[in-house]
Amino acid sequence: MNMQTIKKGISYCKAIMRNGYDAYAINAPLQKYLIEKTQKLEVDIACACDAATLFKILPAAERFDEFGAFAKLTDEDITLYFYPADVEDASHPEHGQMRMTPRLLNSLRILEQDEKYVSNDDAQENEADQFEDLQKEESVRLRGVPSVTLSYNYLLAIRALRFAANYDMPIEPHTWMAIIQSAKRVLDYVPIPKIMDEWKKVSAESMWRFVRLLFDSHILHGLIPELASLACVVHERDDTDTHTVENVFDHTIQVMRLYPTDDLSMDWYGTFAAMFHDIGKLYTAEYTNGQWTFYQHHRVGAGVTRKILRSLHFAPEDIDLICDLVRHHMMFQFMLTDRGIRRFCELKEQKRLIALCRANIEAEDGNYTSFNHNQKYLTRADSPELMLEPLLNGNEIMEYTGLSQGPEVGVLRHALLQAQIAGEVTDRESAIAFVQNKK
Repeated sequence: MNMQTIKKGISYCKAIMRNGYDAYAINAPLQKYLIEKTQKLEVDIACACDAATLFKILPAAERFDEFGAFAKLTDEDITLYFYPADVEDASHPEHGQMRMTPRLLNSLRILEQDEKYVSNDDAQENEADQFEDLQKEESVRLRGVPSVTLSYNYLLAIRALRFAANYDMPIEPHTWMAIIQSAKRVLDYVPIPKIMDEWKKVSAESMWRFVRLLFDSHILHGLIPELASLACVVHERDDTDTHTVENVFDHTIQVMRLYPTDDLSMDWYGTFAAMFHDIGKLYTAEYTNGQWTFYQHHRVGAGVTRKILRSLHFAPEDIDLICDLVRHHMMFQFMLTDRGIRRFCELKEQKRLIALCRANIEAEDGNYTSFNHNQKYLTRADSPELMLEPLLNGNEIMEYTGLSQGPEVGVLRHALLQAQIAGEVTDRESAIAFVQNKK
């Protein structure tokens, strides 16, 4: 019945438009909602003509001066109310389309009393009060008129994105449009700490969806513009056989999706650090010989991340943790020597760095050769350094013994290492004496 009522109203709008005047059903989604809830078959219409002209077009219409309307028309059991449309070129653009009338507002207030509907954040009993029942709905939807509900508390935009990310649900179209239209107001009026309080309630495994929604709604562009700008930066994927390129923001989202696995599935700070791991590429990009390079992006990125986290009011210890992960995220991707592995093991967050490296490689369909090599070398990190490398390299052995390059040098090098393990050689001087005596 609500659709038939609205269609009846639209048919009258078309009759007015055929006579050269704009006309439309005011906020049709809200009117459908009210008809469904109240069972009152009433439609509000905005039209650009005056009363005298309307009466010529629709002779059955009559004067009416309540609720701001200037005419009404009854067609069987349906009543239509006509309001003057905004036709002034100098009016605010958002007033160009009427979204609310006194009659509709009065109907909403009656519903509020009947359903204990709450639109004020100060009166809310729990964080989901301004949303339709998430268990019954197939999407995240603000109650009432989304744009009106949102105007009472712009933090609801961030909360809607959080619900959509955590529950993997779409956002209802009118709610989504209200969020996009209010993106700047969210950033203007919602304190950063409140935004971050909502963000910290997003699970690690869902954070990639949340960040993508922040980007698609253009809230991210004002909140962390450096991160949003990565959508304009491209790099070549590590699968060098195809030489394909992708934008760095899409790659970042993939790394965030792949990072939280196994016992790091709830690692919020590690996933948050993954979001910043390539932020430095925005400032280190150089185009040379037809290829983009980003030398030292990990170092630069750590500095940029520190600045951003301070603006987001993170605690100093959390800033240090996240920036250390960004600073060292490249280390495990290179084939490390025993000395390199030892330096890596001196870092506090080895487990997170290894997981970040794995996610980075997987996101690019990259090569695991260096990663697997480093994993094996981790088992050697506890061995004394004297037992891993001889005190003299091949060139030094040839210098002190007079031997030429050949297999004898390798044999002598192995013998030196065995002597070190046995404790017969303990320093450089004794190593020189050993090889000279063994040649």
